[in-house]
Amino acid sequence: MGWAIALHGGAGDIPLSLPSDRRQPREETLRRCLQIGVQALKSQKPPLDVVELVVRELENCPHFNAGRGSVLTTKATVEMEASIMDSTKRCGAVSGLTTVVNPISLARLVMEKTPHIYLAFDGAEAFAREQGVETIDSSYFITPQNIERLQQAKEANRVQIDYTQPLPQATEQETENPSGDSQIGTVGCVAVDNHGNLASATSTGGLVNKMVGRIGDTPLIGAGTYANHLCAISATGKGESIIRSTVARDVAALMEFKGLSLEEAAASVVESVPKGNVGLIAVSASGEVAMPLTTTGMFRACATEDGYSEISIWSSKHD
Repeated sequence: MGWAIALHGGAGDIPLSLPSDRRQPREETLRRCLQIGVQALKSQKPPLDVVELVVRELENCPHFNAGRGSVLTTKATVEMEASIMDSTKRCGAVSGLTTVVNPISLARLVMEKTPHIYLAFDGAEAFAREQGVETIDSSYFITPQNIERLQQAKEANRVQIDYTQPLPQATEQETENPSGDSQIGTVGCVAVDNHGNLASATSTGGLVNKMVGRIGDTPLIGAGTYANHLCAISATGKGESIIRSTVARDVAALMEFKGLSLEEAAASVVESVPKGNVGLIAVSASGEVAMPLTTTGMFRACATEDGYSEISIWSSKHD
């Protein structure tokens, strides 16, 4: 048994032609956040602290769809959401945040400071002020890149999943836009320590051009986020598909009731969802890691105590 950690920056239609100036900042952030997580585990920090710490760093990076980089609703506003859970099944979740700098930390406060699991919209914002967490004017989250992405989605008259390329209006074929940029994606982290304690954290801005009030899989326990005594999972991709398939809980259930390994369970669940809709990261109590996907790519990284580490974008046949 040894520690292990995995993190993701979203899954979707990431073009193989993604230019290095778009790819490298994201890869560098994954590498930096992986190092932060590894150091925290090596210094005996509890996995719950580790996943919160890593996801906070990812939320602060404008290249990913969470916190600072959150994509915009159809009204050009942000509505951020997050959830966190550990192997005791304690959990907390938030949705509809417009001013909270680090939604994942508010989700943890819901878990630890309230009798509830899930707070949303005005109630969650009021709780944030009451707890004294860092808030900022919502203009902080509205980046020029995300205004441009919203405009592209509106022109194509659709809601865009993470990393989806703009559609030309005359055709239903997926194409890359001239810059080769990708739609930015959900972030997440899972970790296990030497004692088999597990935790998972996921955070997102949702879908480009989503309806105001839409809630995705990220804050839904058992869909985008789950942890128990066997494993911890964070999913990413098309939220509606992940919710329908209860992706995160199904991985744990296959291990619990069918005796599958983490790798077998994670692969089975991802393959059971319509192709191109989901990727996930997972760790088991014994220090295994799985990062399966059926999307074109998923920004992801992992490390284990035995010295293995990986930073990847595309599926193995492309990397």
